[in-house]
Amino acid sequence: MSSQVALMVLVDIQSSAKISGILRLMFARLWLWSTPGLEFYKHMGSGRNGGFSIHPSGTHQALFCVFQDSASLDAFCQSSKLMRWYKEHAKDFFSVKLKAYSLKGQWSGFVPQITAQTPQSGPIVSITRASIKPLYCLPFWRKQPAAEVSLQQSSGCIIAAGVGEAPFFRQATFTIWESQAAMDQYARQGAHQRAISASLSGHYFSESMFSRYLPFDAQGSWKGRTLG
Repeated sequence: MSSQVALMVLVDIQSSAKISGILRLMFARLWLWSTPGLEFYKHMGSGRNGGFSIHPSGTHQALFCVFQDSASLDAFCQSSKLMRWYKEHAKDFFSVKLKAYSLKGQWSGFVPQITAQTPQSGPIVSITRASIKPLYCLPFWRKQPAAEVSLQQSSGCIIAAGVGEAPFFRQATFTIWESQAAMDQYARQGAHQRAISASLSGHYFSESMFSRYLPFDAQGSWKGRTLG
């Protein structure tokens, strides 16, 4: 089995460092690709309050990276200037390592490798992302508020964050669940089920990825809640 491992980082930057944070979101790509062992990454913004709003947040950001092995990931966490800056200028900083156990689709042509068995118990992570076709942007966002309310009220959801590469059109959702059963129960609820059915019709997205991961080595806090 492959030794590939991923990292998700969520950060809420202090207001005093907001401009510097935006500049890093714009230009960090200039040095991230030279990271040893890095196979894929997405440096993303977020909706207002770290959620799914069409209104962008000036302080919430996310970083998703896939490394060829754990040694490369650990070296990045220890030596990355971006990671160090985030920790020094964050109101909230949360990171978690991930191994994929279920995946459908791709992200900018990249397909993460399955590196873990489906867990029988304990927490899981879900990452869903999509490139929304321009003609279907408005119908998609009309469905999104109901699905978000359903998610926030769902039992067993530990973290829910809306992130994206570009406003309106290239969006992703990161969630942590207490168990696979909790995630599956939410997936069967009305608002989310209707949104998924619409997306699977083939009309809404030019590209999508639905993935689940085994989380480990979680550190930090999110929205004032200590995790890990």
